[in-house]
Amino acid sequence: MNSQHPRRVFERSIECLKAGRIDEAEAMCRETLQTDPGDINFVALLGSILAEKGELEEAEALLTRAVKAAPGHAKALEDLGTVLLNLNRPDQAIPHLTRASELRPEHPPLLSKLSGAYSSMGMVSEAEKYRAKATALSPEQAKLEEATRLFVSGRFRESEALAQELVRKNPTDVNAALLLARLAINASCFEDAKAILEKITAMKPRFVAAWHDLGTVLKELNEHEEAVEVLTHAVGLDQHNAMSHYYLGAALAMAAKPEDAIASYQKAVAIDPNLTGAHIGLGHVLKTVGDQSGGIAAYRRAIELRPNFGETYYSLANLKTFKFEESDIDAMSLRLADENLPVDCRVHFGFSLGKAFEDLKDYERAFEHYEIANQLHRDTIAYDPVQTEVAHERMRNIFSEEYFNDRKSGQACSVADPIFIVGLPRSGSTLLEQILASHSMVDGTSELPDISMIAQGLTQPRSGQVFPQCMPDLSDQQIKALGEQYLLQTRRHRGEAPMFTDKMPNNFAYVGFIKTILPNAKIIDARRHPMDSCFGCFKQHFAKGQTFTYDLFELGEFYLEYTRLMDHWDSVLPGAVLRVQYEQVVDDLESQVRRILEFCKLPFEDACVNFHETKRSVRTASSEQVRQPIYRGAVATWKRYGANLDPLRDILAPVFPEWDK
Repeated sequence: MNSQHPRRVFERSIECLKAGRIDEAEAMCRETLQTDPGDINFVALLGSILAEKGELEEAEALLTRAVKAAPGHAKALEDLGTVLLNLNRPDQAIPHLTRASELRPEHPPLLSKLSGAYSSMGMVSEAEKYRAKATALSPEQAKLEEATRLFVSGRFRESEALAQELVRKNPTDVNAALLLARLAINASCFEDAKAILEKITAMKPRFVAAWHDLGTVLKELNEHEEAVEVLTHAVGLDQHNAMSHYYLGAALAMAAKPEDAIASYQKAVAIDPNLTGAHIGLGHVLKTVGDQSGGIAAYRRAIELRPNFGETYYSLANLKTFKFEESDIDAMSLRLADENLPVDCRVHFGFSLGKAFEDLKDYERAFEHYEIANQLHRDTIAYDPVQTEVAHERMRNIFSEEYFNDRKSGQACSVADPIFIVGLPRSGSTLLEQILASHSMVDGTSELPDISMIAQGLTQPRSGQVFPQCMPDLSDQQIKALGEQYLLQTRRHRGEAPMFTDKMPNNFAYVGFIKTILPNAKIIDARRHPMDSCFGCFKQHFAKGQTFTYDLFELGEFYLEYTRLMDHWDSVLPGAVLRVQYEQVVDDLESQVRRILEFCKLPFEDACVNFHETKRSVRTASSEQVRQPIYRGAVATWKRYGANLDPLRDILAPVFPEWDK
């Protein structure tokens, strides 16, 4: 029992809260209430503590008891209103928040909560009234709101200037700092955002939104395990926060833990059935584990909730084996025509309609919609074909025959674990990975960004070191360390098999780098007829990257660049790359499987021929196709589009003789 005077205990409890020692404060309250259950100050304080910890049901009970006993307890009224808001009961929250505001008429955060409560109920005028009052009472709050408005409207420099001003005036303003972090995220300055968010979470350990953003940043930095850790912490802060479970689900999916991701997404939608993003995320993960019907159901629910969100329709289209109904086509056509919709939504509707009409064998209308979607997206992205040519030329110049002759006597990381599958997207790389991952000695890890990250990380502007020009100057020890770094970074994606696949298609540009740091690694070049390969890319809306795929001319030129670079690797590294043609795989599966396994120095296993029976998570666009037995339906599909593809055919003319033999 606590023998100290209740007033002193209460003050100590408050001090603990301010210091972030919330569990200690809770213990003091509970101990005091054992002695005096009727002490309303401790009842209200314990309710507030539990609300902050996310234990909302017990918090509601305690705070309800407090305001009944003390109707004029402004803090208890405000906290009860806040709890009810968090429980998605704004109608019940408003009376308590209103009474609290009458008692504390010049408390801006309280007025902002009232504004939010009315807004969630669609009562715009009331919401605006309280927002204006809050702004008038707090000019700094008004500046923050203005900075936020500028951010939302895309005026990022102006928003940053205001947010910077607020942080300079008050370094502990975590809301302004959070806006700065989000501006950094928007600019893809993820290390800067990470630093800001780590400061915020240190200053305010229970600021859940900051933990959410930190988890997002860590995902972007490919620190997936760390993201899971951070977002698990966020869930622990508030078990009833649907967004925390949603963000954790996304992190678990990226960390290749699909079953755990499914559980997190399901918790999110159980808490908030109207959380569209969680339904979409659930659909994605269900798709990767082969539960197509579950994925479709999740996507359909998301469409019900947000019918103007094109990404959900495209998620259905991206199942590849899914076919839209007539009502879907009508709905998508109506929305594509709506120029008031965001461009990215119209892009998704365009690609989806292309797939819908292709399934109906209406290839003219299909091409029309693919063309619209690609043009809309091309106008929003930066891609410079000249930069690509320059980058590839540098690779050819640095990784020359002379370079590799000089390296023969050097020491590197000698392990033979990785099997790299390179080439253009939509060229059969997922099929090859599924074949290899069906082998008992191979883990399939999908597309890993590590090679390019390690290579580009060698560029050090301050010292003047630039990749790839720096490669001849690196010592044997440095080269070996780079190979070991790759193995260490990718370890998290592997199981217990001695070998693993890395099917990042863009690694074709880094073959010379790969064979430098991992000379015993296997490299397979996935090839498909250039027209099928290029047009397959044109029909695909990639989640990120692959910016060369949204214009037929640029696509064709990129393909030629790719073949030039692969020819170079064949010249300076003879026999280092195995070329596998998709068409030959579907014509004679077993022979090609044996050829691939022999190249990888793996014994033949029947499971590789029966790859479609293998149960594993597949995250790429071909996830449903590789769960079917081999078929020829995807061979020469470009011919269905006739003269529409003549411009692409003209560009690719130099490589056609090789395929027309």
